[in-house]
Parts: sequence; structure tokens; C-alpha cells
Amino acid sequence: MAELGISDMISQYGFPIVMAVGLGYFIYYVWWFIGEHIEPQLDEMHIALIRVIDQTRMLDQDMIRLQQKVNVVLEYRERQKQKKEELNEK
Repeated sequence: MAELGISDMISQYGFPIVMAVGLGYFIYYVWWFIGEHIEPQLDEMHIALIRVIDQTRMLDQDMIRLQQKVNVVLEYRERQKQKKEELNEK
């Protein structure tokens, strides 16, 4: 069987059939490329994203704790200042 060129296939099978086969191959190739190359990278990025989210949550919790400590220190200083003012008034 002799190899058929694109023009021979178009004349034998018709343009729509040849284009449908070409489009089918293109879709298969894109699907294969995504499965072979992109999905493994996407899985790695997903794991990295989960790590970043966890670290962000931990940092947020640390910020909340530090803010509470700062608030306690500021409140303590304010009380000390008020006590000194009361003593100075007497």
C-alpha cells in the first residue's frame, strides 16, 4: 500500500473526514501531553501550595499570639501609669 499524502487523502476521503481525523489526533496529543508532562508538575505544585497554606496559618496564629502579648504589655503599662498618677495626686 502506497503512502498517501494529504492531498491524496483529501481527494480520496474528503476534506471533512481528513480534518476530523487530524483534529482527533490533535486532541489525543494534547490529552497525552497534559497527562504526561503537566499533571505530575501540577501534583507537585498542589503539595507545595498545601505547605504554603499550612505555613501561612501557623504564621497567622503566631501573629495573633504576639498581638495578644503586646496588648497585655500595653495594658500593664497603662495600669502602671495610672497607678503612678494616682500616687502623685495624693
